[in-house]
Amino acid sequence: MSGLLEGKNIVVMGVANERSIAWGITKSLHHQGANLIFTNRQERSRKKLEKLLEKHDIPAKLIVSLDVADDSSIETAFSEIKDNVGIIHGLVHSVAFAKREELDGEYADTSRDGYLLAHEISAYSLVAVTRAAKELMTEGGSIVTQTYIGSERVIPNYNIMGVAKASLEASVRYLAEDVGKYDIRVNAISAGPIRTISAKGVSGFNEKASVVTEKAPLRRNVDQDQVGDATMFFLSDLSRGVTGEVLHVDSGFHIIGG
Repeated sequence: MSGLLEGKNIVVMGVANERSIAWGITKSLHHQGANLIFTNRQERSRKKLEKLLEKHDIPAKLIVSLDVADDSSIETAFSEIKDNVGIIHGLVHSVAFAKREELDGEYADTSRDGYLLAHEISAYSLVAVTRAAKELMTEGGSIVTQTYIGSERVIPNYNIMGVAKASLEASVRYLAEDVGKYDIRVNAISAGPIRTISAKGVSGFNEKASVVTEKAPLRRNVDQDQVGDATMFFLSDLSRGVTGEVLHVDSGFHIIGG
């Protein structure tokens, strides 16, 4: 089945490089015919994104600058999208951050600044961009974010990111209720450990990936393309009856006991 997103304008946040989850999503959306709008935070990252898109022959309908920690930046970005694209039908939120020093040792040692920063970038940003995006989703739409099982279970060294992801998942449910009356859906993908650049900042990542290979029902890890296809499902009409959901794409690891 192809062309599931033909004619749909979808905003993708968080493409850093070919190893990022957002890049796997980009490829899946492109293969289904979506018109892609990208956000980036810095001019340097914009140039990297443009080179990546050119290398893979994926056209960008628009690239806008957006800093999720700045409300005025969010407002300006979506105003630019409105002026240049008009209606949007989907948004991919693949944005998270925590200080590297907070991702090691005991959670009780989390600093106040580190706690607030992780929540601002990883969880509140979904609230902020949903508020802006819904004004452009006049034909309804779908918003999809990315989470991890560290929101549900204690994962050694995941620490503040686990707590921030729990906040993110709660926000998915509350936002789904808020925007459902506008025919907008909000869902999340909980992916297994994937070797992204940001994942390398979590101490003991290789051990976490090995545990999935050993214990998950499918006896393998997932990759960006599998997460991309699942995200594409949530952005397409195939999932038109689903909202407020967290879908695990982790080879079934989440069903296994300790």
